Amino acid sequence: MPAFDLERTTAVLIELLNTPSPTGYTEAAVRRIEAELDRLDLPYRRTAKGGLVWTLPGTGAEHLTFSAHADTLGAMVKEIRDNGRLGLTQLGGYDWATIEGEEVQVHLQGGRVLTGTVVNTRQSTHVWGSALRDLKRDERVLEVRLDERTGSAAETRALGVEVGDFVSLDSRARLTPAGYIKGRHLDNKASVALFLGVSEALQGRRLRPTVSFVITVYEEVGHGAASDIPAGTTALIAVDMAAIGDGQTSSEHHVTLCVKDSSGPYDHQLGNRVRDVARRAAVDLKVDIYPYYSSDASAAWRAGLPCPTALIGPGVDASHAYERTHQDALDATARLMLALLD
Repeated sequence: MPAFDLERTTAVLIELLNTPSPTGYTEAAVRRIEAELDRLDLPYRRTAKGGLVWTLPGTGAEHLTFSAHADTLGAMVKEIRDNGRLGLTQLGGYDWATIEGEEVQVHLQGGRVLTGTVVNTRQSTHVWGSALRDLKRDERVLEVRLDERTGSAAETRALGVEVGDFVSLDSRARLTPAGYIKGRHLDNKASVALFLGVSEALQGRRLRPTVSFVITVYEEVGHGAASDIPAGTTALIAVDMAAIGDGQTSSEHHVTLCVKDSSGPYDHQLGNRVRDVARRAAVDLKVDIYPYYSSDASAAWRAGLPCPTALIGPGVDASHAYERTHQDALDATARLMLALLD
């Protein structure tokens, strides 16, 4: 099996995590991916929706496509409030409480970026006491406090802020000495970095199946892979985070096969093929079900993709919040992907 460079993949992942790319505002992250593909001298193409596709030709009839998404959770400016602070609308599905206290960037139309913090309307316990503890966190009570001299809607508008400006959540990405990678947006930049590392490992290798890698940019809002799956694809495997929690088998140190999520079961035969390949390659594969989850494979099937699909990915703790995984999970996912191409 070709060598997979875990350290390089981790470094690329940290860079991607720290590159803002909320759904609808992904250009900077896509350009960073393109720069890595240029380094590898791999030809690619942009899709009409702003994603990326690259293909490594094989000698056989099979065409296996892997899909991952570069878009992340985020927000947009919904309103400029009388106090000069910003009301938000969500991009992607997360609980409002998970972003309280988070540092953000507000991306203005002219290219300027303002910083701020998500606070609530009763943030001081010295002022509000139990009213703060009992406060339900939602779009009505959370707002962005800009790091600018502003105390009114007029002053905030004078800074260039408009309704519809994108708001990105600071990843705060880092690698710990124990090999844990912490940060927002491991969903799903972990898989994007894996695609680049696996592609590098495959360079110069004679492949039996043709393999394509698809990077989508609208997965968090449900239609990422509804288009742009390469013609001739015989099987699609979405690679995305595996959610960890009570009642789940997924682990930060393993790769997981998700056999069912909110969209229903994935293809049974393709899932069994993944299990068999993992067994032969000595990859400790977890199998799990996520009741509140869907993927690019779900979107592709809903759009009429006429081939089997499956979903795999590295285990990620605290999904859709401040997330964490381990380099073990990245390595296991890469080894499984490479084994599927043997």
